[in-house]
Order: sequence, then C-alpha cells, then structure tokens
Amino acid sequence: MKVLLINGSPRAKGCTYTALMAVAAQLEREGLEWELVQLGNGPVRDCIACGKCKEGGGCIFRDDPVNDIIEKARQADGFVFGTPVYYAHPSGRVLSILDRVFYAGGKAFAFKPGASVASARRAGTTASIDVMNKYFTICNMPVVSSSYWNMVHGNTPEEVLQDAEGLQTMENLARNMAWLLRCIQAGRDSGLSLPQLRRDSRTNFIRP
Repeated sequence: MKVLLINGSPRAKGCTYTALMAVAAQLEREGLEWELVQLGNGPVRDCIACGKCKEGGGCIFRDDPVNDIIEKARQADGFVFGTPVYYAHPSGRVLSILDRVFYAGGKAFAFKPGASVASARRAGTTASIDVMNKYFTICNMPVVSSSYWNMVHGNTPEEVLQDAEGLQTMENLARNMAWLLRCIQAGRDSGLSLPQLRRDSRTNFIRP
C-alpha cells in the first residue's frame, strides 16, 4: 500500500516538509510505501472552468504538476496534503492544485483515505485544515484524523522539531492512515464492494 504526500509549500524543506516527513517516517515503520510530491515555487494556474478535462485526457494546462499528480493518485491508496498557513488559510498554490486535480481527476481519489496537515508559526491551522478537508468530503473520501488536529507549529524546521505534541500528532495520523488502509484492504479481500451512489438529482434554485 502506498500513500502520496503533497507538499503545498514553495519551500522544498521548510516546516510543512518537516511535518510530512514525520508522517512518512511512521508510515515506513507501519510497513507502507510513500512518495512525496513537492509543488515547488514555479507558476501554478487556477482552474478556469473550461470543462475540457471532462472530455478526457486530464487538465489542458500541462505546464505544472496537476496531471502528474492525477496519474500518481491513480496508483496511490491514500493521501496527505500539507500546507503552510498564509493569512489563516492554505497556500494559494495548494488550493489551485486541489481545485484542478479534484475537478479533472476526482475518480482517482474517490473512496481512498485523505488527510490534511497544516504548519504555522502561530494561528490559522484549524481553518486551513477545514478548507482542505472539504475536497475529501465532496469526493467520497474517508477523512483521516489523529489524536489532535493535524498541525505543527514553528517558524523554522528546527522549531517544528521542538513541537513534541505536533510531531506526535503526525505519527498518530500515520498510524491511523495505516490502520484504515488495512481495514479497506480487509473489506476488499472479503468481497465487500464500494457503495452504489445516486447521481440523478441536481437541484437548481434559480428559476426562469
């Protein structure tokens, strides 16, 4: 089983990376594979609602990591999305990526566990986690929790490493992810099928 980690910070080895590596270390101890995708500091496009992705072939913009993430998501069993906190919300970079990967490739994520991780000097973490979790809850994904909200605090990686409770939370998040993935696999092995969902109703309150 494999967990895909997405670092939504432009800093390759900053505070968010440090938190995700604490998750990765525990995943290894649990016997799971993991892969880190670093979004980097290059330009990232917003979704322009062109709808071309619905014709197949992924997002029409191919100059950033979106289509690569969708392809990796097809092979992954679970996900952890990490973000720094900017003005009490996730980075614009990670939100642009999430908008597009879930719109263009939502089927690659459906029914697979997802978790959000936020790093901050001080505040805004719970609001950021709440925003990111909404992508999971619209895509039929179980949300993985921990023994506290999935956050670390510190202004530098060295300070994050002093956040004993934050690092403990990352480890427990990885334990819960591993447990849930094993439960899903056990259900699959026993012949349990995915839910059959209805998609025939779409309410529009605006009337001519």
